[in-house]
Amino acid sequence: MNYILLSSSGAGGGNFTTMIIIYAVILGGMYLLFIRPQSKKKKQEEALRKNVDVGDEITTIGGIMGRVISIKEETESVVIETGTDKTRIRIKKWAIGANNTVKEKNDAEQADSGKQSFLGRLLGGGKKATESSEK
Repeated sequence: MNYILLSSSGAGGGNFTTMIIIYAVILGGMYLLFIRPQSKKKKQEEALRKNVDVGDEITTIGGIMGRVISIKEETESVVIETGTDKTRIRIKKWAIGANNTVKEKNDAEQADSGKQSFLGRLLGGGKKATESSEK
């Protein structure tokens, strides 16, 4: 029995290498699943806050919607106007949750471009498919 234990411990070098490879794969997977998407989202939020202009419709992280009236770079704050009574509120740039004007511009550009979705092309929808079926 001691012979069996000694012979199995001699082959332990391969087990150590396999264990290191498994840990490396697990750590790499955790990086791809958790850390990378979070840093990507953080960069997108920074770009959104940096690209706010006067006249943009924004929504704060607290849910307040308004139009940007002025931007103060030295204090990193934004003055927005909300409601029909034109109430002005000064907020910090980090409190901007979404730029609604950019979404409207992107939606309008996508509608104007006339591009079909992948599913639409797959199902054969569009002008080319109907023109060929009429001939």
